[in-house]
Amino acid sequence: MMNYFPDEVLEHVFDFVSSHRDRNAVSLVCKLWYRVERFSRQRVFIGNCYAISPEKLITRFPSLKALTLKGKPHFADFNLVPHEWGGYVQPWIEALANSRIVLEELRLKRMVVSDESLELLSRSFPNFKSLVLVSCEGFSTDGLKAIAAHCRFLRELDLQENEIDDTRGHWLNFFPDSCTSLVSLNFACLKGEINLGALERLVARSPNLKSLKVNRLVPLEMLQKILMRAPQLVDLGTGAFVHDPGSETYRKLKATILKCKSIRSLSGFLDVDIASRCLPAIYPICLNLTYLNLSYAAGIHGSELIKLIRHCGKLQRLWILDCIGDKGLEVVASTCKDLQELRVFPSAFGVGHAAVTETGLVAISSGCPKLNSLLYFCQQMTNAALIAVAKNCPNFIRFRLCILDPAKPDPVTLQPLDEGFGAIVQSSKQLRRLSLSGLLTDQVFLYIGMYAEQLEMLSIAFAGETDKGMIYVLNGCKKLRKLEIRDSPFGNMALLRDVGKYETMRSLWMSSCEVTLEGCKTLAKMMPRLNVEIINENEQMEFALDESQKVEKIDDSQKVEKMYLYRTLVGPRKDAPEFVWTLL
Repeated sequence: MMNYFPDEVLEHVFDFVSSHRDRNAVSLVCKLWYRVERFSRQRVFIGNCYAISPEKLITRFPSLKALTLKGKPHFADFNLVPHEWGGYVQPWIEALANSRIVLEELRLKRMVVSDESLELLSRSFPNFKSLVLVSCEGFSTDGLKAIAAHCRFLRELDLQENEIDDTRGHWLNFFPDSCTSLVSLNFACLKGEINLGALERLVARSPNLKSLKVNRLVPLEMLQKILMRAPQLVDLGTGAFVHDPGSETYRKLKATILKCKSIRSLSGFLDVDIASRCLPAIYPICLNLTYLNLSYAAGIHGSELIKLIRHCGKLQRLWILDCIGDKGLEVVASTCKDLQELRVFPSAFGVGHAAVTETGLVAISSGCPKLNSLLYFCQQMTNAALIAVAKNCPNFIRFRLCILDPAKPDPVTLQPLDEGFGAIVQSSKQLRRLSLSGLLTDQVFLYIGMYAEQLEMLSIAFAGETDKGMIYVLNGCKKLRKLEIRDSPFGNMALLRDVGKYETMRSLWMSSCEVTLEGCKTLAKMMPRLNVEIINENEQMEFALDESQKVEKIDDSQKVEKMYLYRTLVGPRKDAPEFVWTLL
């Protein structure tokens, strides 16, 4: 019936389809829907910047306004991908700038962004409104100057965990006095000084500002002034939280916070000295918080943390350091009944201090039945605890467990953790992301292949016994899109058993496994539409002399240190450095 409607009606209907995956599905229904969807799609997500060229993207979606682009593999977060590997955004911005695309939003993750790129971006799109950079590198505050100076309608500038060179240029000064459109500003990752006066003036003339996260060099005095200027804030990231609780500044801050009725998200506390005595100032905010991120607040320890948590009864998301200890997590469990996401990160105080164990996780699962997303760094885990967690919280979408001793068995039974993780994948029918650690055999991968029907991303480290483990996963997980493996005994047989599977996936990463160069070459010949890259960092692959031809030749039986395989429409990339070999 839909084919009888005019294109304009179809386009209006498609506007209500917001998910990238659903839009992709819509475009496959018929030629008419493909055409209408093509010309009406304004938002595009590309999970690998080398999967397609910018020219093909522009041809496919001429009405593009918002682009999300990812570069380096996920394991770059763990320093497993060399800095010079690639992921450059410059060719994308050049192509977009030379087209008729009216770009308004750009979100980049793990990409190399230069000041030249930001300058070109700021001057090429007059209506540009939103720039989000996550775990990017290569640029400085000079690039931020260009964005501030030329993007007159900027609504969002979000800088998360980037490596930024600070040229001490006071980039906030370059926002013109006419800039009143900011809704979100995050520069918490910057290390250098900023012009505090310019920040205060910018906040004062931004009546729609809802989210502000500042760096550690913004003192408590300025935080108080900012809150006076912007009581409408919903998301606040503090800088340094250091002051004498008996001071006039502290008294003013307490009075100002009482007027901030809208804050629902709180983060920061990047420099804490005597913050435990200052923390009571924020207790009135805590009563209505739904998100609390203290993952960088290393100066707030167990008892102070627990006092703070007791005021946060409405939390739905909590990011915290493991110095909270099991006792602290028990308080979270008894206080935060609506908790849906928990992330517990390792801290310098965790090892041998108050790091969390299976006891804290079981307490959370018992007290927080709505929990569906977990990242948990811990000292140890037991099968019994994982089975209890699976029973208490059967709705996990993301479950990432990182035991700091990655091959540690169940400390009670000394058995592998197969049964515990098996219980998790069997109970959580909607599980989409899973990270494993601890002593694990092939049995756990059999469970994953049997029960994790919705799994899309799997991270494996120091796990498994034979090739069967990887084969179980590839055969069973029909919706798997990303598989990343390190320090595991999987080799050529597992890699080559079902090569057609890789055409349904976005990528496969294998490092410090049993795969050889010969296996990788065989895969590349069998699957020409895949890019099979060998990262020969530090020249680990050795050459041998071929006596017949008197030339040096690589021994194909050598193990490959790092292999990255991904699906692409454009063949081998042209910007690969010398240590990256694309096999043909």
